[in-house]
Amino acid sequence: MKKYFIYILKCSDDSYYVGVTSDLLRRIKEHESGKYHKSYTFKRRPVQLVYFEEIENVKLAISREKQIKKWSRFKKEALIKNEFDELPKLSKKNFK
Repeated sequence: MKKYFIYILKCSDDSYYVGVTSDLLRRIKEHESGKYHKSYTFKRRPVQLVYFEEIENVKLAISREKQIKKWSRFKKEALIKNEFDELPKLSKKNFK
């Protein structure tokens, strides 16, 4: 069964990039080398892989990527630190 990876990169400007791929090592190398000049990470190199998770269903992987992209910086950092009990507390609705 094919595997997909949702990943978070920390960029040189301290921002986070969330992506999905079926080949994590290849994709990280592409980010690091600046293969795609229009990519968010191109001018924010070097990048560092700070989190990834594996999913076997491509639709679920894409859905998960979109979900994480919408999260606040604080919520992404809780995920990176494996502080799963903090995630509900850091929902945007709790900051309103």
